[in-house]
Amino acid sequence: MAPSLHSLPTTVFLLILAVAVASAAAAASPSSPPGEDGIRVVAAEKRIDLTGPIVKVFLTLKVQNAASASEASYVLLAFTPTEVQHLAIVKATRAEGKRKKKTYVPLPVEPSHLADAPNGASLYAILLSTPLKPAETTTLELFYVLTHSLEPFPAEITQSESQLVYYRDSAVILSPYHVLEQATYIKMPSNRVESFTRVDPTSRSGPEVKYGTYSNQLPNSYLPILVHFENNHPFAVVEELVRKVEISHWGNVQITEQYKLRHGGARHKGVFSRLEYQSRQSISGASSFKNLLARLPPRVHSVYYRDEIGNISSSHLRSDSYKSELEFEPRYPLFGGWHCTFTIGYGMPLQDFLFQADDGRRYANLTFGCPLLDTVVDDLTIKVVLPEGSKSPEAVVPFLTEQHLETSYSYLDVVGRTTVVIKKKNVVGEHNVPFQVYYEFNPMFMLAEPLMLISALLFLFVTCIAYLHMDLSIGKSQAS
Repeated sequence: MAPSLHSLPTTVFLLILAVAVASAAAAASPSSPPGEDGIRVVAAEKRIDLTGPIVKVFLTLKVQNAASASEASYVLLAFTPTEVQHLAIVKATRAEGKRKKKTYVPLPVEPSHLADAPNGASLYAILLSTPLKPAETTTLELFYVLTHSLEPFPAEITQSESQLVYYRDSAVILSPYHVLEQATYIKMPSNRVESFTRVDPTSRSGPEVKYGTYSNQLPNSYLPILVHFENNHPFAVVEELVRKVEISHWGNVQITEQYKLRHGGARHKGVFSRLEYQSRQSISGASSFKNLLARLPPRVHSVYYRDEIGNISSSHLRSDSYKSELEFEPRYPLFGGWHCTFTIGYGMPLQDFLFQADDGRRYANLTFGCPLLDTVVDDLTIKVVLPEGSKSPEAVVPFLTEQHLETSYSYLDVVGRTTVVIKKKNVVGEHNVPFQVYYEFNPMFMLAEPLMLISALLFLFVTCIAYLHMDLSIGKSQAS
């Protein structure tokens, strides 16, 4: 039976009310964050750099907000579960201005829990400095690093074989948004490319493979690809690095770094021939490495390099007022799967690193990360040993780390030295940025050690004088 004319206004009113309630509920739902549904990627360009042992990805996104949507305060970025395990760092910038006046503003990137991605993917939120208005378009430049993402194949090679590796990714970017146009470029270190997955349109020019241009990709699209190519760059992996920074207010900062290093490439099989290695270095052991380069602060002094056996003289230091470079060789060249341990130590002038804050506290301005170039640090521990008597320590690091306090003891210490311990896993060269350790210190504590030395010497002199004036001889008794 058709509704009567009198009931039509009531039906329309109820329908409008239901739609409004549903819209309000959707807006309040945490699984559907505001502004997400209106965003789309107009153009995307992904460039993957495989020329070294670490995968570096440069991603350019031209993002547009729908005219009917609300302002968007962030843009979501998706990673597969495997990428999240090997993700070392993510950086984002936003292009503002036009042509010569264009500037790139850094943006924070944080893990997002606002929405669920399919197939176990993880979402990261790029927080915009100014909200993206309806119908507005902006360009985002992203950079992220993946470690341990190149898989050696074959897994074992002889001394005379080159190293081949696999790399797995997607021809299209994994995005929670609709992507109108995109292309992916993969650059390899040489022209020797054994094979690569073809997803039309696909083209190759020397060491570079291009996937795309692809149009109108639905959200969460994924087209798996596999690239098999030659990569003989040193796969230097620092399994554990413990750096100890001892600050002395008497004018010196002493650094001690203990390394556990291994070659993370294809494992070496067969017998190692040093004669063949030295006579045919360009062919024999192409993927091995026999020297390393460490970039140290300027004006370092008292540099040493040793292992369990003792000091190693095969090192060269180049230092000036701007930088210091230490090039050194382990006792033997490293092939795939081989390990070595060593220690590097050096001193630095205190005035280059210790400053006073506006609130009266002192702070040490140090550098995070590992000084060895092109290496991955699986487990990094930095111990900043403050002068005895320091209070209220606080470490300010520009990314997430694990921190705790402990007490260290050295010569002439009475109550021990407060030590700030900072730990982080999966560290790469992009983590080599300054960080600060703030603390309070009473200058009277600087007199503790001199007074202890003076007291000890004074006690020794008094003991010697008393000993010289004592008669400890045994005399004969006189007969009555």
